[in-house]
Amino acid sequence: MKTRSALLIIPALLILASCSPKGPYAITNKIYQKETDSIVKVIAQQQPAMLTDSTGAAIPSGFVGTVNFNIRKPNYVIIHFTAQDSAAQTLKTFTLTKTQVSAHYVIGRDGHIYHMLNDYLRAWQAGISRWGSITDMNSCSLGIELDNNGSEPFAPAQINSLLALLTHLKKTYNIPASNFIGHQDIAPGRKPDPGPLFPWQILAQHGFGYWSDDVLELAPDNFDPEIALRLIGYDTRNLPAAIVAFKRHFIQTDYTPQLTQLDLNVLYNVYKKY
Repeated sequence: MKTRSALLIIPALLILASCSPKGPYAITNKIYQKETDSIVKVIAQQQPAMLTDSTGAAIPSGFVGTVNFNIRKPNYVIIHFTAQDSAAQTLKTFTLTKTQVSAHYVIGRDGHIYHMLNDYLRAWQAGISRWGSITDMNSCSLGIELDNNGSEPFAPAQINSLLALLTHLKKTYNIPASNFIGHQDIAPGRKPDPGPLFPWQILAQHGFGYWSDDVLELAPDNFDPEIALRLIGYDTRNLPAAIVAFKRHFIQTDYTPQLTQLDLNVLYNVYKKY
C-alpha cells in the first residue's frame, strides 16, 4: 500500500517541479509575458469610439479594418551608462516594479548583451527629454544601457558588442546615422550619460552618429551657436546646459558652459552634417 502511494506521489511531484519557476528571472519573465499578453489584447480590440454630438445625440460609428498597416518601429537609439556597480545590479533594478525604469538592452563589461524588452515596445528610459520637436523620446527610441559607473573607461569587449548590436538595429529598422545619440543629448542639465569617456568618435566611424572632421573651418562671424545647437536637436531653453551636453558628446576634453573658438569651429562643422 505504501509502495502504491509512493508511486502516485512521485508523478505529482514531477508535475509540480515542472510547473515551478526556474532560473533567477523566471518570475519576472512570467510577469513580462502577462503584460505583453495584455498589450496584444488591447491591439486586437475592434470597438469603435462611442461619440456624441453637442446635443448629446449618438454619432453613428463602426469598425472597418484596413488592410494597409504595420507595427510602429523605433527611429532613434539612446545610449546610457548605468551608474551602477554591475550588470547584475542593473538587471535587478530593471526587474523591480518600484524603480519604474527600464531599457531595451543592457550590455555588460564583458560584452554580454541582455535583451530586456521587445524592440517594438516602449521602455521607460528617456524620462523627461526633448530632441528637436520630439517631447516623448520613449515612444520612438530604443534604450541601451552600458554597465559603467560613469567614471571609468568603457571596456573594449563592451564597445565591440555595442557596435554589433547597433549594426543590427540600424539595418533592421533603417535608423539614420544622425539618430544615434546619448541620454545627455536629450536631457541636458538632467542627465550626464554616457559621458565624456564614451567613444563617440569610434561610433561615428562606423556610421552611428556624427563626429567633427579633422580639419575644421573657422566658424563665420555671424554664426549663431544657439541656432546651430537647436538645429542639431538640442533643447536650448537652458542654453548653458545644452552647451555642456554638446561638449560632453563632441569635445570631451572640456565640458564647461562656455564656447571657445575651437568649440565654435567644432559646432559649426557638426551642425552642417545634420
